[in-house]
Amino acid sequence: MESQHMTQQLFADYIGQSPATLSSIFNGRTRPTLNIVEAIKKKIPNINTDWLMFGSGDMYLAPNTPSRDLFSDADSAVDTHPIDQNPMLDFDTVPQVAPQIAPQTPQNFNSVRTTHPEIVHQEVKIQDKPQRKVIEIRVFYDDQTWDTFVPAKK
Repeated sequence: MESQHMTQQLFADYIGQSPATLSSIFNGRTRPTLNIVEAIKKKIPNINTDWLMFGSGDMYLAPNTPSRDLFSDADSAVDTHPIDQNPMLDFDTVPQVAPQIAPQTPQNFNSVRTTHPEIVHQEVKIQDKPQRKVIEIRVFYDDQTWDTFVPAKK
């Protein structure tokens, strides 16, 4: 919504959802349902579902797509040969060096705030204390008197 400079009302109309539903999601009162995610994915097929649901990865799957206007005609794309649009992989050549896979931390390149707070796990530590013993019981009465009971020692 922000990358396309849309208001909540315009975005809600665009994806076919009620503005009140989106408002409650943006305010944090409710979480997005699968229907909302599907409606957005249907209208913006190149959006990264991991980014949409969890805030991880890039916003769009294909490069340079964020600048494309959602209301423009997607079929009036580039006049390129179909082989250039779908390049084939060469499985016959063996790579010289095995690729090193480094763990990646999710980054937010889109200036859109994360809507899911980080989950914090807290550990409760139970400390062992010595068992307590009753040494005296006092009962107070409404006539300003009391009785004291002391357990018998064993």
